[in-house]
Amino acid sequence: MTSVLIAGCGYTGQRLAQRLRQEGGASCHALVSSEASAVRLQTCPGIDGVMHADLDVGTPSVALPTVEQLYYFVPPPPTGRRDGRLARFLRLLDKADTLPRRILLISTSGVYGDCRGEWVDEAREPAPVADRAWRRLDAERVLGRWAAERGVATVILRVAGIYGPGRLPLARLEKRVPMVAEADAPWTNRIHVDDLVTVCAAAMRHAPAGAIYNVSDGHPGNMTDYFNRVADAAGLPRPPVIPLEAAARQLSAGMLSYLRESRRLDNRRMLSLPGVELRYPTLEAGLAASL
Repeated sequence: MTSVLIAGCGYTGQRLAQRLRQEGGASCHALVSSEASAVRLQTCPGIDGVMHADLDVGTPSVALPTVEQLYYFVPPPPTGRRDGRLARFLRLLDKADTLPRRILLISTSGVYGDCRGEWVDEAREPAPVADRAWRRLDAERVLGRWAAERGVATVILRVAGIYGPGRLPLARLEKRVPMVAEADAPWTNRIHVDDLVTVCAAAMRHAPAGAIYNVSDGHPGNMTDYFNRVADAAGLPRPPVIPLEAAARQLSAGMLSYLRESRRLDNRRMLSLPGVELRYPTLEAGLAASL
């Protein structure tokens, strides 16, 4: 039985643990940030042990289990351009009796920055714009250096926007938050959480050491169209449309940062992984399974 640790075992991690148990009988341990989260995970199917550690302060004292595979899903801190959480986790990992053979890191396609709507494959040099993307790129680089020094294999997934049950912008639509016209909206990419779980498991098993994969459904669309189609599927009014020049006054800083980046992800390398066949290659199929 393969031993697994999922660090940052939340929305995606819980689904991954269940999938690994169903498909191969893996023994999964979970690391979360708080005692309350650890208590909630005690009854999660597929998880054999739960521990918690605050990666925002010092080096935690929790003892990590010895595992063969490590999935690192912990989000970076909310500010700055460095991922101090990953750095503290790696110091904690260095205290383990045995290091994992393989580590899979979830990053973001935001590391490519604004590509002006061009198709982007993994050969493109990262050029982050937003601080949130700089933090992810920092995590990629820090993990790469740490793993190279210790002979640990790594795989990086540069993931598009994740959606699925309980992860749709319904509250935003209900509040009637406006959006720019489709002609002014950037290209965006997404992946259904169940397909992301499939890619995570396949990449851990089959990806070459050091490989990087774009993870998306391969059918990019513009951001306004996404909100409109979610609204239609949920039976909600479409968001009001505002001119692009009004966006700076009416939209959040986070949304504005997304509006400044446009790219279409090439997912052919991801699709070449053994075992990867998307259940939801289109938004229509994914929304039907999410509502």
